[in-house]
Amino acid sequence: MTERFDAIIIGAGQAGPPLAGRLTSAGMTVAVVERKLVGGTCVNYGCIPTKTLVASAHAAHLARRGADFGVLAGEVSVDMAKVKARKDKIVDDDRRGVEDWITGMTGCTFLRGHARFVGPKTLQIDDRTIEADRIFLNVGGRAVIPDIPGLADVDYLTNVGMLELDTVPEHLVIIGGSYIALEFAQMYRRFGAQVTVVEKGPRLASREDEDVSAAIKDILEAEGIAVVLGATAMSVAKQDNGFALTPRDGADPVVGSHLLVATGRRANTDDLGLDVAGVRTDGRGYIEVDDELRTSAEGIWAMGDCNGKGAFTHTSYNDFEIVAANLLDDDPRRVSDRVTTYALYIDPPLGRVGMTESEVRRSGRKALVGKRPMTRVGRAVEKGETQGFMKVVVDAGTHEILGAAILGVGGDEVIHCIVDVMTAGLPYTAISRTMHIHPTVSELVPTMLQDLRLLE
Repeated sequence: MTERFDAIIIGAGQAGPPLAGRLTSAGMTVAVVERKLVGGTCVNYGCIPTKTLVASAHAAHLARRGADFGVLAGEVSVDMAKVKARKDKIVDDDRRGVEDWITGMTGCTFLRGHARFVGPKTLQIDDRTIEADRIFLNVGGRAVIPDIPGLADVDYLTNVGMLELDTVPEHLVIIGGSYIALEFAQMYRRFGAQVTVVEKGPRLASREDEDVSAAIKDILEAEGIAVVLGATAMSVAKQDNGFALTPRDGADPVVGSHLLVATGRRANTDDLGLDVAGVRTDGRGYIEVDDELRTSAEGIWAMGDCNGKGAFTHTSYNDFEIVAANLLDDDPRRVSDRVTTYALYIDPPLGRVGMTESEVRRSGRKALVGKRPMTRVGRAVEKGETQGFMKVVVDAGTHEILGAAILGVGGDEVIHCIVDVMTAGLPYTAISRTMHIHPTVSELVPTMLQDLRLLE
């Protein structure tokens, strides 16, 4: 027997539950299907657990620096089991809160299991068949495992497995030099592990400007993290209780105890029967959507990491807002309306918005650039955290802010004053003539914008 609903949501990540709330509040019957853990990547394997670990790592780092501030704390050690227990409690509480929210919605049916299309609007979940005229896909993504000789023969971890460690690795080797890799690298170095980052490209965080990448490398190396670049022909071999990773032909192997693979992510779209529903995907497996997140199939939408429009919690939640606005509020919101922004949560963090300096140069437009080292920021000096810099790029003709990077203490928060102005479509003078509170990191943003120079 087929059960009928007004709407079906596949996946209980960051977009699915709030959409279920809006749809049920509008009087619809909704089925929410989740095959694993409620809350998706953010709650279980991403933002919440990793930033909880980052906080513990920062506490250890600050304790070791106590003497710099005149505070003598003695020798610092890390109880990784307690660190993990703290992380687990925060994650469990958050997951339970989301699940209670879903199951408490009037008109919502929560189903556990893996959903596959067996018809254009019909899904099979184990021995249960359900259908609806409106279907929303919020199926997330998972780690990509690269084709590296010998990798399958050794025990390796992804971001999921790393979160289950209750001891500090002797030597953590990380394949990959982007955001997930760098966050784990620094936190585990601060927990006490020897850490080596191995990246196939010529620099870390390759999507960023070269000066940002170089500063990130300097920050990590200053804490004792080894960085190996240009690892163009990696191979792995099992060795005693660990492994040996050879970066390239003729290079000395890196011998480690634990191996983390962090080379990117892919969408969970390969086992949904999307072809049965007429839902198209691109060459990388991401579901193709229009500006309102509608798929190629009538009555089916895709939200979150699976649509390739931004693999972040904030973009997933914004996807929900766009879908709800168009479907329920007669409010024509679009994906193209939003300004791209994100952060890298090493310490100090990187806050990013809009275009990089390199992208502006390639565009050929006449532009202005402003830059300030964090050593010129009084608040950073007072806190003893002067690594990094802030940079902004402005259109020379329209005075529109094109993009910014703030690598430094509070960078993930400070970036929002620029995000807000860009979203509002205001010129840079909306910030440069604004009075900010002293002493803050944000007060240097107007100062930076008052000293722009031509981008050559």
